[in-house]
Amino acid sequence: MARPAGYTLTQIRLHWIIVLLVAAQYLLHDTISEAWDVVRDGGEAAFHPLIAQHVLLGALVGLLTVWRLILRLVHGVQPPPDAEHKALKSVAHATHWAFYVLLILLPVSGAMAWFGGFGPGASVHNVLKIALLALTVLHILAALYHQFVLRTNLMARMKRPMT
Repeated sequence: MARPAGYTLTQIRLHWIIVLLVAAQYLLHDTISEAWDVVRDGGEAAFHPLIAQHVLLGALVGLLTVWRLILRLVHGVQPPPDAEHKALKSVAHATHWAFYVLLILLPVSGAMAWFGGFGPGASVHNVLKIALLALTVLHILAALYHQFVLRTNLMARMKRPMT
């Protein structure tokens, strides 16, 4: 597959929508965590809008990630900067695929726990949540490193679509 000169507008929008949805999930997760503790202890969680929000946004993250993955497979992605070291290219490639895996497995594991009552699903969900947070920090630091140390203007890729 030929490598495009840039991301499509849809790919860029999906990237930022998923970023915002995931940030909301982290910021507003306390209510579902508390509800899960009640369920785990044999009780029944009372309905709360933030529980529904977490479930719905989680499902939306999963669906949008699948859409983004399909677009990646159909349209391809830009190659890394030419001057980038081979090791950095490999880490970037692995990181992006890890994002897809995590952003699909997180909603699946959450649904297994919440709807299926599968306790280990909640444990997996928590481990994946921490992995996603660590990967996000790595991703941001790498983008800043490219922008300000290597000066590759890499961050512009997620601001403007290919022409």
